[in-house]
Amino acid sequence: MDDAKEGDRDTSSDAPLPFRAAVDALRAARLRPQIEVEPTRAPQRLAPFAYALEATVVDGDQDLADGRLVLLHDPDGHDAWRGAFRLVTLVRAELESEMAADPLLPEVCWSWLTGALQARGLACGEPSGTVTRAGSHYFGGLAERPPASQIEIRASWTPREGLGGVPDTAGHLAAWCDLLAQVAGLPPAGPGDASVVTLPQRRGPQSR
Repeated sequence: MDDAKEGDRDTSSDAPLPFRAAVDALRAARLRPQIEVEPTRAPQRLAPFAYALEATVVDGDQDLADGRLVLLHDPDGHDAWRGAFRLVTLVRAELESEMAADPLLPEVCWSWLTGALQARGLACGEPSGTVTRAGSHYFGGLAERPPASQIEIRASWTPREGLGGVPDTAGHLAAWCDLLAQVAGLPPAGPGDASVVTLPQRRGPQSR
């Protein structure tokens, strides 16, 4: 996908240097091969500068989970963020019925996010979000389809800024991909992921 077509605010020389450096780090990050990541159009009204990525966890010809990660930047800072940067995400995956019925599912899914950040030693502030599970039953012409369940994680957090006011966006992207892999039921990519809580059930894959 052509980055320039997805919005020129992240590549423009008018963009603040910390934001451009944060975006460059996202573009240069090396991720596990099962996760396909590409830039997408960023929201225009949430912050003066924004950059967005979308990702799909792929196993052969099946999509196991998908998500979107948005980097927001306000050079003047934002009271609600308590910082100049904010990361916003949406992650979705299909679930098996046994997993969807687990009463602890929302708490465990939230721990996947916080655990992924902690496992990579990433500090963040003001985390917030929701975990939603939904079920679908089909009728009429769709009656042959089995019932389906889906989990959706919406979250945002403020990454700690480092030298030059630039957060470790590559690290946060890697942690976000750890979350995607966890939701998709993939095994940990390395020793740093072992502390993330897992559930025994595996969700059913989506067809591409």
